[in-house]
Amino acid sequence: MPSRPVQRRTGAEFVTFEHYPRRVIAHLDLDAFFAAVELHRHPELRGKPVVVGGDPDGRGVVATASYEARRYGIRSAMSSAEARRRCPDVIFLRPDHRTYKDWSRQVWSLVAALAPVVEQVGIDEGYLVLADGDPGEQAALIQLAVRERLRLSCSLGVATCKVVAKIGSDARKPGGITVVPPGGEAAFLAPLPVRALPGVGPKAQARLAESGIATIGALAELSDIRLGSLLPGRVGLELRRRAQGIDPRPVLAEPAEAVSFSTEETFAHDIGDRAILHGYLREMAGSLAEGLVRRGMTARTVTTKLRYPDFAIVTRSRSLEVGIDDAETIAELACELLDRAFKTRPGPVRLAGVGVAGFDRHKQLVLPGTEEVEPVS
Repeated sequence: MPSRPVQRRTGAEFVTFEHYPRRVIAHLDLDAFFAAVELHRHPELRGKPVVVGGDPDGRGVVATASYEARRYGIRSAMSSAEARRRCPDVIFLRPDHRTYKDWSRQVWSLVAALAPVVEQVGIDEGYLVLADGDPGEQAALIQLAVRERLRLSCSLGVATCKVVAKIGSDARKPGGITVVPPGGEAAFLAPLPVRALPGVGPKAQARLAESGIATIGALAELSDIRLGSLLPGRVGLELRRRAQGIDPRPVLAEPAEAVSFSTEETFAHDIGDRAILHGYLREMAGSLAEGLVRRGMTARTVTTKLRYPDFAIVTRSRSLEVGIDDAETIAELACELLDRAFKTRPGPVRLAGVGVAGFDRHKQLVLPGTEEVEPVS
């Protein structure tokens, strides 16, 4: 819907809108969500470095750090021990996921009343289709409602597609709004580091860096031949499209159905005894089986994941011709896969996990004969 030119201040820049599409996408990300909730419960900690995570005297990791803690270089997934080393005065709080889920439900109920379509993709983030009107104003109204009614800070990225909106929501954290006008997607992405593009992991980043590809813009300009040599297959083609600001995925009213379930445990001390590890895997298999039965689903693939003291990760998978949902079969496969992994690299390990995938909605009988998937490591 055309409109007169509007200037809207978005963070540190002005963006001029001469026209915009009737429906625009936003990505909303709650700022340091777990820590923000904890500060409501413990207001005496405001202004202090706070980490929500595991035991710094054990094998805990950081789930969320307050922005005061982030000034010391503390970030999510860092070991809690390293976080304390960087800031000896940091205050550790154990996660309370039930409380975080309650707060999350309040946030997304509020957002759903303000946006025509909402797709929640995590406890603290989701995509929205904005109501008609100036996109910057609509995003600001949502941000204001979350701040005033729930006393939480959020950042939003506004764009014509999901990938640009998501990257935009990170651009001016905390509490910022970044609006990328139609036609400006590629220019907005171009100078950003390639690692900022969702889907580019550490290995892909390293491979691209070796060839001098350091920015999203450089990835967007790769020829078919170079792309095929660096990031072969559909993944490479999709990443290049997104680097060009092309992402046709719609905002869905309901999130996509999960393609896998998994559970894992980080041990207080490294464990190399296979019998002990088998016990842990059997407990995990029981939990996964309960989830499958509850959802009326079966799974055809079982995966065992191991993380070693040097943080190297090894996974082994096996696929069946028909789906299963019983704990004993999942456990037997998980233990067998651990034994296979240990033949290549014996323990001890600091973490073990089990996952299931390849879901079917209808329960089937287990038939003789299986097809094994090549191990992934």
